[in-house]
Amino acid sequence: MEEKTADEIAKIFSAAGDSVTVINADANFAAYQTANPTSSNTETEWKAMIQRNTEHLEIIKAYTKTDETTSIWTSESFTAIDAAITTGKAIYS
Repeated sequence: MEEKTADEIAKIFSAAGDSVTVINADANFAAYQTANPTSSNTETEWKAMIQRNTEHLEIIKAYTKTDETTSIWTSESFTAIDAAITTGKAIYS
């Protein structure tokens, strides 16, 4: 497997932003229902969605180069990602 290019890394980081948005969009299930009135998701399904996105962020943070030790990340800020992970875990725990 080849090392990821700068463009690939940027796309991965952008995808992480999508998960941050999903997690931060609604503080609780009632807010989710208000924001998504046509959704048929139950609270259990909503929590599972939050959990998947939280786990996605944890996986992305752990990405390494092909040596399986060195992080692919350089100067990216993980402040929003770390906060979303904390928020997500509080929601589904």
